Amino acid sequence: MNVRQIIYLATLFAASLLFLFGLLGLSHPRSARRGMIMAAFGMLIAVLGTLLHQRIVSYEWIIGGLVVGTIIGIPMGLWIPMTKMPERIALSHAFGGLAVALVGVAEYYNYHNELSSFNMGAIGFEVLLGTVTFTGSLIAFGKLQGILSGRPQTFRGQNLMNFILLGVALLILIFLVVQPTQQAVFYALTSIGLLLGVLLVLPIGGADMPVVICLLNSYAGLAAAATGFALNNPVLIVCGSLDGGSGFILALIMSKAMNRSFQNVIFGAFGAEVHEPKSADAGGAPIREGTPEDAAELLKIANSVIIVPGYGMAVAQAQHAACDLAAILEKNGTPVRYAIHPVAGRMPGHMNVLLAEANVPYDQLFELEAINDDFPRTDVSIVVGANDVVNPAARNTPGSPIFGMPILNVDQSKAVIVLKRSMNPGFAGIENELFVLPNTMMVFGDAKTTLTKITAAMKQE
Repeated sequence: MNVRQIIYLATLFAASLLFLFGLLGLSHPRSARRGMIMAAFGMLIAVLGTLLHQRIVSYEWIIGGLVVGTIIGIPMGLWIPMTKMPERIALSHAFGGLAVALVGVAEYYNYHNELSSFNMGAIGFEVLLGTVTFTGSLIAFGKLQGILSGRPQTFRGQNLMNFILLGVALLILIFLVVQPTQQAVFYALTSIGLLLGVLLVLPIGGADMPVVICLLNSYAGLAAAATGFALNNPVLIVCGSLDGGSGFILALIMSKAMNRSFQNVIFGAFGAEVHEPKSADAGGAPIREGTPEDAAELLKIANSVIIVPGYGMAVAQAQHAACDLAAILEKNGTPVRYAIHPVAGRMPGHMNVLLAEANVPYDQLFELEAINDDFPRTDVSIVVGANDVVNPAARNTPGSPIFGMPILNVDQSKAVIVLKRSMNPGFAGIENELFVLPNTMMVFGDAKTTLTKITAAMKQE
């Protein structure tokens, strides 16, 4: 073993350790930044170490890719707002899946006559998952960005067709393990993977995007791990396994938070932007509408306040305005906390990311289980753009699309202020019973503008 090989193995070992400690750091908000830095440094070491691999004989294309990637990546990191993180993550998953698939295709193209059954299986697995991740993530990006409709796109026999395509793909993979030289069959597998990615994500609605992003993250990680086996690269195996396993576990957590199974998420077409069925208790009932000044007067006499952020806060980029209002309330002696539903927004931790960007202290953020019992003792709850995650229909209306989903018990507060642009339903497509309760005040308008007006009114004597 020469010096180059020793350095190569040492860098991969160091990178693997940094990935492990980085993931451990992400287990708590206070150590998350340190964990991210460690993981990023581990990736840098892994890239530098891989450049020492004995199979690399020329660096021209690698340097070109490094320059292009840097030119694209730095502006993306600096200029994309935090409100667009779900879209950016979906796009990153797409290109990650594409990269893995291209590596597999290149490996097969160059060595298909020399591949063992094990290596062929690893390459086939990585190409299949990589292509599914690529096109599936592009569809998720289109739904999140509004390029595609957020409603489920379904047709008769769709699930059966998906199962048949998946079965055919697995049979082709088994065939290639036995006969790896059949190039036409390999490229048929690649095409099926690309088609499956589209067909698997199209029937999933916007409300399930947090689970979809977790699943796509898991697919990309498993594909990377398969690439590691195909290329005999230990750091890819470690990194991909961590990514795949953590993504799958997070998807389970997201499904549990919605009280729904994986099968229901993937094949249930939940999250449709439709207006039927409507909640029986909410349809046609009167609402109590107020102004920002009315909301300010109510907050002035409140002894406790809980802010409930939702996707509307992200759209309005109102996280800083919410933080400014909380600062005024605390200055007046009113404690403020934030109630975070696990599937609020369009990606796991979406609200946490936005509030962290506004420098909201970590100890003011509370998950559903930690704060739900406190709503009956809360004077005022402020709902900023949340909808389905605060809808009492999840408890009160059997047959509702969200019935059984754990929600924040905002309706049990002494008073509720809901900031919303209109009475349009959320992604579940049902009216919100919270909006017509006698203790609820609806304040319509852009959340950022409304919060700013409430804060200004709070400062007036």
